[in-house]
Amino acid sequence: MKLVRYGQPGQEKPGLIDAQGALRDLSGAVADIDSAAIAPAALARLAKLDPASLPRVDGAVRYGCPVSGVGKIVCVGLNYADHAAESGLPVPAEPVLFLKPSSSLSGPNDPVIIPRGSVKTDWEVELGVVIGKQASYVEESEAMDYVAGYTVVNDVSEREYQIERGGQWDKGKGCDTFAPVGPWLVTRDEIADPQDLDMWLEVNGHRFQNGSTRTMVFGVKTLVSYISRFMSLMPGDIISTGTPPGVGLGQKPPVYLKAGDEMRLGIAGLGEQRQALRAWRRAE
Repeated sequence: MKLVRYGQPGQEKPGLIDAQGALRDLSGAVADIDSAAIAPAALARLAKLDPASLPRVDGAVRYGCPVSGVGKIVCVGLNYADHAAESGLPVPAEPVLFLKPSSSLSGPNDPVIIPRGSVKTDWEVELGVVIGKQASYVEESEAMDYVAGYTVVNDVSEREYQIERGGQWDKGKGCDTFAPVGPWLVTRDEIADPQDLDMWLEVNGHRFQNGSTRTMVFGVKTLVSYISRFMSLMPGDIISTGTPPGVGLGQKPPVYLKAGDEMRLGIAGLGEQRQALRAWRRAE
């Protein structure tokens, strides 16, 4: 299934994308696409619905983050060997973890706001893993049982804040709108192998990232198991699993985002995002 939340911010409704690509309203079946709706038993019930029996939603709609009530976004740094090389850093022996706050979440096509004074805002297309049930000290062999599905994440990053301002990476990763997620939550059964997904990102029509989850250092099941040793992963939490090479920091010379730019990005089977870049204004 491809599950979505559609409507204006704060007023999103649950939906489903049918086999023909049409949006169907799920409000009669679930109140929201939240931690209860993505539990294994709840997903099994939704899978039994006939999409043709659900009301069709026609016309242009806004998509929000496909999961409501995300508690935390756990990100993995330097998880592609070729991205580590372009960053001038060694491939880590263990996963590098940092957090993005839930306040950074936005819809997949919502504007990305460049922080006040920023000159090094950057992009990162990433595979997002959505947790479906509480995971604590999970064995790798069982890790996939805790995955509800997958989504696209743009791990927008301010490199000056991240690298040059001292402290942890979170400063450059947690700004408002720095975590566009979606358009869909694609349930685990629809993705045969999360370690074989092509991914790409363009800025103003120029393709900068063109990679694949095949080159991940630590795969999905390893990450779910590893992270669960340090914190409980809760239903609705998102693991953003790292980015392939081609980020702005790695260009020679570096290329960074500015107001008026447009990003397009996607992952095979998981849909596409599109974001316009806007300058920060107090009203926002």
